[in-house]
Amino acid sequence: MAAAAAAGAAAAAASYANLKLHTTPEKFYVEACDEGADDVLAIDRVSTEVTLTGTYLIVITKKKKVGEIFSHAIWKATDFDILSYKKTMLHLTDIQLQDNKVFLSMISHVLSVDGFYFSTTYDLTHTLQRLANTSPEFQEMSLLERVRIACCFIHRFATPVMHGCILLRCEDNTECGIDSEGHAANFVETEQIVHYKGSKASFVQTRGSIPFFWSQRPNLKYKPKPQISKSVNHMDGFQRHFDSQIISYGKQMIVNLVNQKGSELPLEQTFAKMVNSMANGMVRYIAFDFHKECSRMRWDRLQILLDQLAEQQDEFRYLYMFCFSYFLVDSDGKIVTQQEGIFRSNCMDCLDRTNVIQSLLARRSLQAQLQRLGVLHVGQRIEEQADFEKIYKNVYNKYFKLSFCRTGKRTQWGLIMDGWNSLIRYYKNNFSDGFRQDAIDLFLGNYSVDEVESASPLHIKKDWKFLALPIIMVVAFSMCIICLLMAGDTWTETLAYVLFWGTASFGTFAIILYNGKDFVDAPKLVQKEKMD
Repeated sequence: MAAAAAAGAAAAAASYANLKLHTTPEKFYVEACDEGADDVLAIDRVSTEVTLTGTYLIVITKKKKVGEIFSHAIWKATDFDILSYKKTMLHLTDIQLQDNKVFLSMISHVLSVDGFYFSTTYDLTHTLQRLANTSPEFQEMSLLERVRIACCFIHRFATPVMHGCILLRCEDNTECGIDSEGHAANFVETEQIVHYKGSKASFVQTRGSIPFFWSQRPNLKYKPKPQISKSVNHMDGFQRHFDSQIISYGKQMIVNLVNQKGSELPLEQTFAKMVNSMANGMVRYIAFDFHKECSRMRWDRLQILLDQLAEQQDEFRYLYMFCFSYFLVDSDGKIVTQQEGIFRSNCMDCLDRTNVIQSLLARRSLQAQLQRLGVLHVGQRIEEQADFEKIYKNVYNKYFKLSFCRTGKRTQWGLIMDGWNSLIRYYKNNFSDGFRQDAIDLFLGNYSVDEVESASPLHIKKDWKFLALPIIMVVAFSMCIICLLMAGDTWTETLAYVLFWGTASFGTFAIILYNGKDFVDAPKLVQKEKMD
């Protein structure tokens, strides 16, 4: 059954693998160059018909084969062209031309981020289990129709592109709080696939922001205090979020890794309280203070959490009367087990702490899968297979916590790299995230450029202190250094100058820090809901 579903999906959803773009002043022509194909797709540059939106056409011009999944080629897009539908820009004002350059740089920025993957014959947008349990109608749909409404002929010329990571047989489908529809601001589905002698096994996990209304807005401080909104009904979005998660994945095992003291404590308490208030037997909750338990590099204490999760993982199995909490199809295409529960992990930013826990959970599942498939005998462990262990850790090292995932332990060098990454993350959070968020909103269509408007939201006047205070601080600090290097006639005179300019520089810095929200790079195109 599963094999038939996968084959049917591939046959019905196949897109043209080779396309050639021809450009004229009036139209774009996309010619199908596959053997036996004679189709040509015409796109009017004025009306932009054929379900396309926007004023630019984005074309993948170069691709690199990264491997195969079940004999289906998986490609990585490596270069793009951005082509304007407009024949001329003479009708735009000087301000609009300037804005257009910024918008183009935003689109180019998004496309320059590594990780755009696609396949013309395999559905990367759904897990193995989902594909095996789809209806015949779904199997007949094209790849494009599965993710959006498409014309009956355009689907052969366009294919969905996934942004994430595909390494060996590990797939990461990427899509901070929640919105009113229950969509977490940061949400990632990760699928680990094993293919052995015709059998296929899949283990799926998710990570997502804490799903109620809260924010942690950049304000120049290293760790801004999280703010929980006081003016909205948290339960509506919270309920919608888990309703959709249960429909997609089944039972939810929440693993909350935030600190249980300090500024993160209210988030943990609110999360636990809302799960209890929801009173849904399909949702379970575990809180583990990662930083407290693993402080001073006591990484062996992760076993405390793994023991708790192991019990819950077994509970998935017993509650749903399935052998293992992963999906398995044998070489004959028969579904052996279904994954009826999922681990949903989170920390504050769903990065380092979440990465460590997901890698450990994936390893535990892989151990069970390889034993079930006969790759490992009972009692054998992955750690004993040196060659495979090295490959497996390097895969997770690509996008998970550096030295821990590669070696299974944290090292001093790993701590140094964490510190460096934290500095980079601090700079991006405060001085480049606004541009990046605007780029994503523009790319996804959350903001549409209107030529009727004389000026876009990009033109927001900055307060005088935005320019004046940094200049004053730099000048004062420079004078302080000069006074130290060029001593006066007496030490009291030198001390007076140093104290004056030092006080001026640090005082200005304190004012800047106090008004930190005015100095960070905030999004401009789409105004987010303001939190209390």
